[in-house]
Amino acid sequence: MAVLKVKFTKSKRDKLAQILWILNWVSVVSGIILFSLGLFLKIEIKKRNEVMAKGDINSVPNLLISVGVIACIINFLGGKICYDCSDANKFSRWKLVMLPYIVCTFCFTFCILVGALMCYAMRNELEESLYLGLKDAIKFYKDTDIPGRCFLKKTVDMLQIGFQCCGNNGFRDWFEIQWVSPRYLNMASKEVLDRLKSNVDGKFLVDGVPFSCCNPSSPRPCIQYQLTNNSAHYNYDFLTEELNIWVKGCREALMNYYTAIMRSIGIAALLIWLFELSVLIGVRYLQTAMKNVLLLGDLEGESDGWLLENSFVETAKYNISIIKNLGKANQISTVTGMNDPNINVQNTNCGKTNVTTKSIPAAS
Repeated sequence: MAVLKVKFTKSKRDKLAQILWILNWVSVVSGIILFSLGLFLKIEIKKRNEVMAKGDINSVPNLLISVGVIACIINFLGGKICYDCSDANKFSRWKLVMLPYIVCTFCFTFCILVGALMCYAMRNELEESLYLGLKDAIKFYKDTDIPGRCFLKKTVDMLQIGFQCCGNNGFRDWFEIQWVSPRYLNMASKEVLDRLKSNVDGKFLVDGVPFSCCNPSSPRPCIQYQLTNNSAHYNYDFLTEELNIWVKGCREALMNYYTAIMRSIGIAALLIWLFELSVLIGVRYLQTAMKNVLLLGDLEGESDGWLLENSFVETAKYNISIIKNLGKANQISTVTGMNDPNINVQNTNCGKTNVTTKSIPAAS
């Protein structure tokens, strides 16, 4: 029994073909939107590539870009097919193409759904990438004289200023690394030497942060050093001086930024998927209705259109049987009674040379 069977008249088939022709051109625009969203996300990730560890975070924008390009091509072809389907004579040349086209379009719409879901699923990968990338960037903050790392100081400073953050998880991350370059340390100073000797790794560690952690909204001049020493500053309590420096870590700030972007892209991709799915259903109805009207032979009469020719269970069993038999096409069946008819056939005596032959009598 056909699933969701609908009866179409000649006028309904023509209207459906015209509507689907318009919707396919709208789908071309939706493909451009998907491509643009993927490109935008890829550019935004590349902007902070220096503070991200290498991973699979580019898989989502690459998928959206690819799906967007495919959407433009498929929907452009779909518009041409639907336009010709208004004429039964023109439909005959597309008759064999429409079913493979519908199958390919279904796979393509499934990829849109996967891309939309991946926008929400990549949060953990992005967070890990930011954590490891920011950790290395802060670690090499002082290496302004080393090729390949000399740009990291500016990158981290601009990041902390732009996103109003400090450190990886917070400002205390700067207490655990030497972020002052050795070229700016006075090795003749007893205080500097004492700090270097007091550390097991010989690092110059201070309870201070770079200038980019300072909050310009603070009513007092920014305190960068001895942040946790209340007695070192007049009228100061580091537990209540929230405006002095940025309290939020840069990983959290970047996660909030990218999460908002990916949430918006995910919602847009889901809406496009629903739209593409509705267009696909319409094309399926048009294909079955036109196919049946050709079988009936009455181009002006009514015809049935359906989503599936058989029930879901029967369709699933049929497709599974096709998949199982894909590899058996070139195999010899060993089932009893199904042996190769050319096996065990007695040889004819074609090789004998003494076979008597009848000669044609000569004319007298």
